[in-house]
Amino acid sequence: MTTNRIAFQGEPGAYSHEACRSARPGMEALPCRTFEDVIEAVRAGDADLAMLPVENSTYGRVADIHHLLPESGLRIIDEAFVRVHISLLAVPGTTLDQVREAMSHTVLLGQCRGFLRRNAIHAITGADTAGSAKEVAARGNPSLAALAAPLAGEIYGLDRLADRIEDRQNNTTRFLIMSRHSDDSRRAERMLTSFVFRVRNIPAALYKAMGGFATNGVNMTKLESYMVDGVFTATQFYADIEGHPEDANVARALDELRYFTSSLDILGVYPADPLREMQRQASMAD
Repeated sequence: MTTNRIAFQGEPGAYSHEACRSARPGMEALPCRTFEDVIEAVRAGDADLAMLPVENSTYGRVADIHHLLPESGLRIIDEAFVRVHISLLAVPGTTLDQVREAMSHTVLLGQCRGFLRRNAIHAITGADTAGSAKEVAARGNPSLAALAAPLAGEIYGLDRLADRIEDRQNNTTRFLIMSRHSDDSRRAERMLTSFVFRVRNIPAALYKAMGGFATNGVNMTKLESYMVDGVFTATQFYADIEGHPEDANVARALDELRYFTSSLDILGVYPADPLREMQRQASMAD
């Protein structure tokens, strides 16, 4: 049984909501309070898919997500790159010189420091971007604005005092679309495989584990480490590689990885977002 719903964290109008509308326009977007609630909505069958942000090109990794993915029981079926355009939103009739404070999620505040500094606007941390817009609308105070997507301004009846105020014009957030069931049968020109692993307690285990990818010509686009259960000696690694586990070179590299690891869990096999290649070509041109 399907619900035709895709769950996201935040209030209506959040960037995750925008990602849902862009990547799955035919599905109903289901707002959830926390990332854990998003995952549980899919696990419980209240939604078919989860839209989860994992990293931003300006701010970096989204906290907590990598801890949640391995334990979620869900599998990655797609990635979605969303350009983040930030607007300064205020109650109708407000002018820019009236704004003294701007509220938003801490991740977004870090993406427009230059604009805030130039306009002497003090940053205030809110629960999330769209939630901040909702609160600004409820307070009705012209000295308080929100930093959020233009969509949030439409939903909560706020004026857009300034648009595209992000520090970097290539500001992009990468989302993972997750499901209860994996779909490893798909093939595209560029496939990605995501997995988590822990290395065995032997000298140079990580170095040896990574060697298989180099010798087999497998490009690793991401490798991140994080502590498990708050213990410094328990480290788990998250990795993205280009290719499909059934590709001969990827299969060989994963076999070598298994030899040096105590655990390996493939989180998903999915097509690369077209914007990934566009950004790669742009960076090579620079």
